Amino acid sequence: MANIISLFRVILTVYILVMLNYEVTPLFYWTAVAITFAIILLDALDGWIARKFNEVSKIGSVVDILADRIVENAYWIVFAVYGWVSLWIPLIVMIRSLLTDTIRNIAYAQDGATAFGEDSIVQSKIGRFLTASRFSRAFYGAAKIVAFMTVITCHVPDFVPGKALTLTMNISVFITVIFC
Repeated sequence: MANIISLFRVILTVYILVMLNYEVTPLFYWTAVAITFAIILLDALDGWIARKFNEVSKIGSVVDILADRIVENAYWIVFAVYGWVSLWIPLIVMIRSLLTDTIRNIAYAQDGATAFGEDSIVQSKIGRFLTASRFSRAFYGAAKIVAFMTVITCHVPDFVPGKALTLTMNISVFITVIFC
């Protein structure tokens, strides 16, 4: 079930981001904001379901990370293509994704270590806090929710965002990229 939720997140992401190009009505943009919120929350739900129903597996961990990467990279790339964020943002996020996933793959191939759990490749306390703690993952998820939602909101057709919303968008994008 958890892997199905991950796949559903990817499908929703592709749908929303493609439709932002074709369905340029304010109603669709506001719907995209709401669905974006759900997409990020579903990331937390798939992990909870995997733990609750004992569906935790190494392949599930890979599927979850892959879905995370697709969702995150797709949003930033599309935002950059539309000119809503600077090109450096998806570049930083994608480079970080490639580096961390390559290191994870090497560790998994050599030692069978996974990204999270007892056999995690991250051993230091600060490293585990930054990469695997519930607080860190929740903070990063919340930062992405605020960033993605405010970026879309600031570009709703016929909507003029105020200075406070534009500032919130810029700060949340910056925080998300720094935390990434």
